[in-house]
Amino acid sequence: MKKLSLLLLFPAILVAQEKTVTTPQKQQGKYDTNKFSQMYDLLATPNMFRTASGAPGPAYYQQQADYKIDVELDDKNSKLSGFETVTYSNNSPDSLEYLWVQLDQNQQKANTQTSLAESEKISQVLALDGFSSKYLKKNLERGFNIQELKDAKGSPMSYTINETMMRINLATPLKPGEKITFSVKWWYNINNYRKEGGRSGYELFEKDGNKLYVIAQFYPRMAVYNDVEGWQNMQFWGSGEFALPFGNFDVNITVPADHVIDATGELMNRSEVFTAEQVKRYEQAQKSFDKPVVIVTQAEAEATEKGFSEKKKTWKFSAKNVRDFGIASSRKFIYDAMAVKLGGKVVMAESVYPKEANPLWGETSTITVAHTLKSYSSHTFDYPYPKAVSVSAEDQGMEYPMICWNFGRPDENGVTSKEVKNGMIGVVIHEVGHTFFPMIVNSDERQWTWMDEGLNSFLEYLAEQELDSKFPSRRGPAKNIVPYMSGDQKMLEPIMSNSETIAQFGNNAYAKPATGLNILREVVMGRELFDYAFRTYANRWKFKHPTPEDFFRTMEDASAVDLDWFWRGWFYSTDFVDIGIKDVKQYYVSDTPTADLKDVKVKKGRFGFEKGPFVYLVSGDNAEVNASKKKALNVEDVKPLADYVDQTFTAEEKASLKSPKYFYEVEFNKPGGMIMPILVEITYEDGTKDNYQYPAQIWRKNNETAKKVYATSKAIKSIQIDPKLMTADIDVTNNAWPKVEEKSKFD
Repeated sequence: MKKLSLLLLFPAILVAQEKTVTTPQKQQGKYDTNKFSQMYDLLATPNMFRTASGAPGPAYYQQQADYKIDVELDDKNSKLSGFETVTYSNNSPDSLEYLWVQLDQNQQKANTQTSLAESEKISQVLALDGFSSKYLKKNLERGFNIQELKDAKGSPMSYTINETMMRINLATPLKPGEKITFSVKWWYNINNYRKEGGRSGYELFEKDGNKLYVIAQFYPRMAVYNDVEGWQNMQFWGSGEFALPFGNFDVNITVPADHVIDATGELMNRSEVFTAEQVKRYEQAQKSFDKPVVIVTQAEAEATEKGFSEKKKTWKFSAKNVRDFGIASSRKFIYDAMAVKLGGKVVMAESVYPKEANPLWGETSTITVAHTLKSYSSHTFDYPYPKAVSVSAEDQGMEYPMICWNFGRPDENGVTSKEVKNGMIGVVIHEVGHTFFPMIVNSDERQWTWMDEGLNSFLEYLAEQELDSKFPSRRGPAKNIVPYMSGDQKMLEPIMSNSETIAQFGNNAYAKPATGLNILREVVMGRELFDYAFRTYANRWKFKHPTPEDFFRTMEDASAVDLDWFWRGWFYSTDFVDIGIKDVKQYYVSDTPTADLKDVKVKKGRFGFEKGPFVYLVSGDNAEVNASKKKALNVEDVKPLADYVDQTFTAEEKASLKSPKYFYEVEFNKPGGMIMPILVEITYEDGTKDNYQYPAQIWRKNNETAKKVYATSKAIKSIQIDPKLMTADIDVTNNAWPKVEEKSKFD
């Protein structure tokens, strides 16, 4: 059945001279090519290891490193000594002439390449302790001291240390399918991270002389060998974090007898290290799903922290299929826990913290851990490990399998500001969330920080909003990234930049990818398609080593949404979003054409031209004049149209026909280089509104302008682009028609 609207719209004959609303052209990003071309020039070629769909291929493999570790903490001297036995399985198709081991503690040695590579300048004002540490004191002895490296028979092995990497030279190549076992003995002095910096170390409490240890990168760790790079042997420069293979850990940790420990893995000797009453409390916590149970109370912790035991106690932990191991130890620890039901099993949410962290931590930490596990699991996969631990460590925010350290404490009077509480909740969600990315979906942080920080920041945003829709999330909302994306291009790099080359680390590796994913979910793809594709990626690559290509391809493969234009612009360039209204033209229905339209031909379909009679749309005198001031002819007053309607449609059909009186041709322009859908809100003179969303493909044939026609029964009062600030448009002054004049501060 024919429709009246087909007769009304003939763009080829709609010509008018109108006043134009324009926006100045802005500087483009570092990117100039076909915005919609496929990414064959940027993505690695699919193969038997990694398929074009983004899934692991039939030949995909990954290595395994299993550890048996004994460590002892010397609390008086802040020293850690250890002995480990490593069993390394070569599951690759390659023979390995040597093995690479990471010695990340060496990054803190004096005169390392890390310190020499940093640019320096004079600070005219320095705190006395900072000046003393920098210019007066000798450098403290830091980094690994390797005492021995032996094979399974106890014979010394040859090795070479290059900064933060150690090459183990094999007497005979390790063939595909073979295993090798070797042992390492080492020690190092633990750093005071609050004075020296670092992702782990100890915090000193001056009032009582106690230390709170968060121990990580504490053992020589196997590097990753894979199909993408061979050995991942980039040095640890400080920003790019870690790439590690999965394995099983059995770790015995000897500490002063009055210390409380939590760590990666399951505690195997709980009855030996806790009192009978504390064990009973833990058993209660295993059945408490609504609130935490305090296992080591504040009163017990305060009593313990007054003494410094000369005795020792060994805690035994076992962890399966993890990529790393972290430890927290202190005699100051309060310990609470609660149970969380996930996928038919029970997971323990736990926290350890000193009295200085209360009441904030007792009221907030474990509850937040439990919420995070539920939220992240709903968007990816059920949390597979037996527990997740939040450790109070001021000035820290760092993650390891099943355990993380987080900042945020009350003041000395126990008062917590709203900013501190929200910051603490945000960091707990973020660091617990890291167990999903990259501890399970095991991307290479040394190369691509955004693959864990960006994806995790996105999920953090979802978890924060699910916790409280008014939570002041820093990263995720599109409007929050505008200051960064509109900044000086000389200070911007594409997201797809190596971790060590990024100038604005937080904006580039955390905020921009998180915002991009949020835009994909809310604007480009929609929640249903996005959530399915994201969940597919997480499940395809859990306990495996994905690359950026695997993520990009899976998101398209599982959604049937071509996103190459988005990856090119948002991830591979520094283009920004800026879409404006360039021109608005107004028309009304007439039965009399203007002189220059009498002989025009109107194309019909693929072949030939249609002959009249026609309906003519005649432009108003001024597009910026309010539409109600121009008399529009009613449809029933136009005889040719009325005759056509009477002759073509039945009475029943005529009752359902539209009766548009006003016609607007809106021309959008794109001063910004980044492609983006156009979100339009139209407000009519009666106060009602309509919203339209045009896909990014509207720009595919013209990268500068796009037009849309609106046939309405009501006069349009205003047109607004992106009214809810969902696309990260850096300049909203060109987003409105009629143009909204901004008042100066003087006005």
